[in-house]
Amino acid sequence: MLKRLLLTLCLLLFAVAAGAQGFKVSDIQIEGNDRIETSTILAATPIKPGDQVTLGEVDAAMHSIFALGRFEDISAKLTEVQGAKILTFVVTELPLVRDIRFEGNDELSEEKLRPLVSLKIPEIYSYAKVAQSIQKIKNAYAEEGYRAVVIKADVKIDEQNEAVLTFKITEGEKVLIDAIRFVGNTAIDADDLKDVMETQERWWLSWMTGRGIYQQDVMDLDVERIKAAYQDKGYIDVKVKQPELTLVKDNRYLDILIEIDEGPQYRVGTIGFKGDLLKPSDELLTLVSLKPGEIFNRSELRKSIERLTDLYADEGYAHVNIAPLSNKHKKKLTIDLMFDIEEGVQVYIERLEVRGNTQTRDKVIRREMPIIEGDKYSASKIKEGNRNIRNLGYFEEVNVTTRPGSAENQAILDIDVKEQPTGTFSIGFGYSSVDQFVLQGSVSQNNFMGYGLKLNLTASLSSKTQTYSLGVTDPYFLDTDWTVGFEVYKTEYEYTDYSEYKNGGAIRAGYPIAKDTKAFLSYRYEQKQILDVAPGVTSRTILDAVGDSTLSSITGEISRNSTDNHQDPSRGGISHFTLEYAGLGGTENYAKMLIEHRQFFPLFWDTVFSIHGETGYVVATGSDEVPLSERFYLGGIRTIRGFKTREVGPKSGDDFIGGKAMGYLNFEYLFPVSKKLGLKGVLFYDTGNAWLDGGDYLSEMRNSVGAGIRWNSPLGPLRFEWGYNLAPEQDEKKSVFEFSIGTAF
Repeated sequence: MLKRLLLTLCLLLFAVAAGAQGFKVSDIQIEGNDRIETSTILAATPIKPGDQVTLGEVDAAMHSIFALGRFEDISAKLTEVQGAKILTFVVTELPLVRDIRFEGNDELSEEKLRPLVSLKIPEIYSYAKVAQSIQKIKNAYAEEGYRAVVIKADVKIDEQNEAVLTFKITEGEKVLIDAIRFVGNTAIDADDLKDVMETQERWWLSWMTGRGIYQQDVMDLDVERIKAAYQDKGYIDVKVKQPELTLVKDNRYLDILIEIDEGPQYRVGTIGFKGDLLKPSDELLTLVSLKPGEIFNRSELRKSIERLTDLYADEGYAHVNIAPLSNKHKKKLTIDLMFDIEEGVQVYIERLEVRGNTQTRDKVIRREMPIIEGDKYSASKIKEGNRNIRNLGYFEEVNVTTRPGSAENQAILDIDVKEQPTGTFSIGFGYSSVDQFVLQGSVSQNNFMGYGLKLNLTASLSSKTQTYSLGVTDPYFLDTDWTVGFEVYKTEYEYTDYSEYKNGGAIRAGYPIAKDTKAFLSYRYEQKQILDVAPGVTSRTILDAVGDSTLSSITGEISRNSTDNHQDPSRGGISHFTLEYAGLGGTENYAKMLIEHRQFFPLFWDTVFSIHGETGYVVATGSDEVPLSERFYLGGIRTIRGFKTREVGPKSGDDFIGGKAMGYLNFEYLFPVSKKLGLKGVLFYDTGNAWLDGGDYLSEMRNSVGAGIRWNSPLGPLRFEWGYNLAPEQDEKKSVFEFSIGTAF
């Protein structure tokens, strides 16, 4: 921008003549203004008619007018009319911006860039706002890794002094982090420091995941994370300098150098308590994980304070204050700790207030809280309630907070939720030798009518399979702790060797017997028909099963779910124990037992390791054999991957006849690919088999390894998985690919 402060020749001549005495202004006039009122401009200058002014005061007045930010250029001239001195300010107005455009923005859409422009339309052009907008756009590009972006503002002005502002963008190449290096780190090696950082070096999937992008706000947090890592190893005086950034390899990549001054390592000295002690010091000391003589660990100190706080908060002391007073001995390199406890008043819950639930009824949320009005404040019960509400799966956000009530010893519990869609339509397809291509669809509503009812309607269609089912479950039947539900279904399976038709239904009831544990009892009635046996089938087991049969069974089940997040667990376990007895009428007589458990273990980098195992055994209780449909057929994406569905287990000739015993294990390592998209990768190892006789249990295990991608998509959980058979037998493929949407693993 060029600012010209010009006095005309007549003013300069007069100034020479007037000398240091200045001149008297008889009148002040404005020229050149079109959109800006004259009164607005005059109000900006301190010079008034009749004032005696100097050349410096005129210059100051021009600066004041220019500060309005509405002019491209300002000049002043002095004229004399009949002896009167008239001072005129001549202004050139900035254009009115009528349109804002973008050119060259391939990586960022106009919808993302337009909100970053401080200048709105129509508005007078502002150099400051344009410069601010350019910086915001550069920051947006930098967040995506385009640190070499060049942005220029081009202004086209028409005869009406109206303009089109165009941001011309040269994006350049994405600049990713090539290396993160450290100087001064002797106590913690570089790889361990990188593990605590969110900023990461580029990798081969950076084009998809965005890994390797440098973001200043993230790096600021990483500096604090590095400090915390050292403080957890006793280096309390550690200093971490701001990273040095260097463009390398023809400015295509970024190197980061972080300098660290570790300082000395400290150990724990004495530990004591003072103030309001709820229990003897010896008992309080058991909640402190730090011990005298051990290396000081700030994280363990924080956890110890949390445990002490929870102890007091569970007794109603909601406002307890525990201050860890520390005394650092630089010569001995020890830190003495004194926990100063001020318990405050004992608090009771005055009322619960639920907010943000536009669909879900209040009672659906309230019944998940183990604390009610009038109860003593309890931090652990509030945390448990928060977890229970999250695990409903009805809400995008759940925040449980407290605020002061009507008295000092009263508190109001606020439950703020943000609803999310609880109804899903999901589809899936796959391939197996039994079903060929399978199309599966389902409609479910986990919060029907806002009452927490679970409604599920499923259809599975293929060239050889048709399945229809309708189920409804009320987890709090008649506002009690009873779970009651029913299901009706119809299935038609056209297997390689025979066809099977089923029509049936079941009713189910359950009741909690312990924390996170429920017991269920269900009754199932089913009509079956096996027919259309393929020519060439020689298996006596299949031939004897041809015809009609009925099933009438009762099943007992114990189910436990202690995971931290039911939708996306990272720790805890899920267990099922099921025992079914068929023979309450009907023609089928058997007893079946199933035991299943999955355990989750959180690891580094937000990765999770899980072990899933299931075993089962079925035995006939009458004179007939165990029905074909109640036997165990393994293989496929639900059991042992790398094998076709139902093709792991005993055979009679070329016919799969199912096992009377089975067992398999899935070992999985899940890692985030893109947290923003909810995309995860998985590596797995599966092992197991099904056996005709229980005496062969755990013999001839079938094994596979593989990898896959999982995505919590808007249509439901999506899975792509490739399994590799480690020892394929004759007529078995070396690998099997399967795909599904809408059913969690």
